[in-house]
Amino acid sequence: MENIGRQIVLAARPEGAPRLSDFRLEEVSVPVPRDGEVLLATKYLSLDPYMRGRMSDRKSYSAPTPIGGVMEGEIIAEVVQSHHPDYSVGDRVMSRLGWRTHVVSDGNGLIKLDARFSPITTALGVLGMPGMTAYTGLLTIGKPQPGQTVVVAAASGPVGSLVGQIAQIKGARAVGIAGGPAKCAYVKDQLGFDAVIDHRSPRFAEELAAACPDGIDVYFELVGGAVWQAVFPLLNEFARIPVCGLIAQYNSTGQPEGPDRLPATMREVLSRSLMIRGFIVREFQDQRAAFLDDVSTWISEGRIGYREDIVKGFANAPEAFIGLLEGKNFGKLVVDVDGD
Repeated sequence: MENIGRQIVLAARPEGAPRLSDFRLEEVSVPVPRDGEVLLATKYLSLDPYMRGRMSDRKSYSAPTPIGGVMEGEIIAEVVQSHHPDYSVGDRVMSRLGWRTHVVSDGNGLIKLDARFSPITTALGVLGMPGMTAYTGLLTIGKPQPGQTVVVAAASGPVGSLVGQIAQIKGARAVGIAGGPAKCAYVKDQLGFDAVIDHRSPRFAEELAAACPDGIDVYFELVGGAVWQAVFPLLNEFARIPVCGLIAQYNSTGQPEGPDRLPATMREVLSRSLMIRGFIVREFQDQRAAFLDDVSTWISEGRIGYREDIVKGFANAPEAFIGLLEGKNFGKLVVDVDGD
């Protein structure tokens, strides 16, 4: 095995949209595992919108990545050396160990991947954090009922696509919002949503209203911005809004232009008895076993479809991540580290 590994660190804090110069690729010595430790070689790296928040030095639910620190992220890795009784060479594991090709672990936080994860990359997508976000947020907060209307933005992505499909399994109507004809066609024709609206359409708000003649009972919020403004007037009394992402705002450097809509929004929250509940998926770790059992079963039964966007080459992670924030990916974005 080579003695040189690579890692990608935060070189500068971005102002607005990240640039390639905000990242730095470094060569480092491959660490040597001690007694009770394993050496891992990364095979796949997950790229997710939440990483943008770690690049900024502002108060959030997790500490920011320091300048010079390794970018945070989940990996799938193979055990290549083991001095730990619970792990053998060749074991495949998943953990949040960052953007690096090699890392030593004492086993804390490692999750062994079994035969349910096939292909193995599903551990980062439909059977990973994005899938569990969809499952727990929709069922615990959204609570869709048969015949109700569930709307989800970013419907071709790893979270939104699963939200709509689970909603249908529970007997609800699924209305997706996506960007561009290809993504809309995928959501409607391959995932089977009841309706899909292109948020790039000049008549987006009208088309969304037409697709939701009985209003919206659950809106799974991933985007914010103009999509939220179109959804909000359609929310029914007692509607539930799980909030797990606001990707339209992640690169913002100040307050949005236009009038302050907060007073009017709060008035409607009160008068329509709306429930807006932000959540971080780690709140629901006790549901992981149920999530894996249910979703892996639904996949095997052909009731759940998913799509992955695989980028080859570890060094291409920064460019792929920047594209993710611009909506350029199509499906769960994963870096094939050995794909150079």
